[in-house]
Amino acid sequence: MKKNILYSIEKKALLKRYLLFIIGSFISALAYNLFFLKSGLMSGGSGGIAILIKDYLDPSITIFIIAVLGLILGAIFLGKDFAINSVVGAIISPLFVKLTSDIAINIPKDDIMLVAICGAVLTGIGNGLTAKTGFSSGGLDAISHVIHKKIHLSHGTIYAVFNGLIIIAGGFALGYRVVLYALIQLYIIGIITDKVMLGISSNKTFFIVTNKISEVKEYISEYLSRGVTILDAKGGYSKEDQEVIMAVIPTIEYFKAREGILEIDPDAFITICDSYQVYGEYSSRKNKKKSKKNKESDK
Repeated sequence: MKKNILYSIEKKALLKRYLLFIIGSFISALAYNLFFLKSGLMSGGSGGIAILIKDYLDPSITIFIIAVLGLILGAIFLGKDFAINSVVGAIISPLFVKLTSDIAINIPKDDIMLVAICGAVLTGIGNGLTAKTGFSSGGLDAISHVIHKKIHLSHGTIYAVFNGLIIIAGGFALGYRVVLYALIQLYIIGIITDKVMLGISSNKTFFIVTNKISEVKEYISEYLSRGVTILDAKGGYSKEDQEVIMAVIPTIEYFKAREGILEIDPDAFITICDSYQVYGEYSSRKNKKKSKKNKESDK
């Protein structure tokens, strides 16, 4: 059953995913050449290693060697399925770095901070598009998966260690001012990658613990026209049974929802989380009524 589900996921919208991966890889390669390589800035990952030794080896060749190394390690330790999903990235990423290396666009270098920010934003967009596809680009990505499997470090920790070592090496080679720009770039890249991959949070999920369940539930369902789910919970300290209200509220109504709940019960305990995607037809009471009418008309 599990294998069938995973197989179905891997084959889902395959052409669209490959197209997104190619577009994302091209954008990342373009940003790498225009804003990092030619401007004397550092980047993380295999591209950063390529910058460090660019005087001795063409960056595209360095990236390709690291990608192939990751591909081999992935095939040995993670299986052929992972290796197959990494083949396209291992070929396309260094290929696009080579093809975009001769693109001549006059990037102003007098404001290096502006160059760093533009490069980071463009790289984040490219990374986000490739991450959405579920494919691996090989290289350090594959190596991090192997390390994660062997010593159970989180991917975030592994990437931080890799990028930290690369940036420190860049500080010795290119000067520590470059390190500061690189840290800013990595932060921006991370934010943009998440935004492209997950989208802008258009909803907030509220978890509400209150002694005025009925009033809060009525306010959300009647006045905000949003669906409400009641969860059974138990206090970790008090051991008392209690109910928790869960409701998905559009971000535009966030203030109205929060202040309305606190107006009803100033002592309410509220946890609010970003909800990037909401599926189903019951996110609002209006949708529920509309769905019910449609089902009745079908009969």
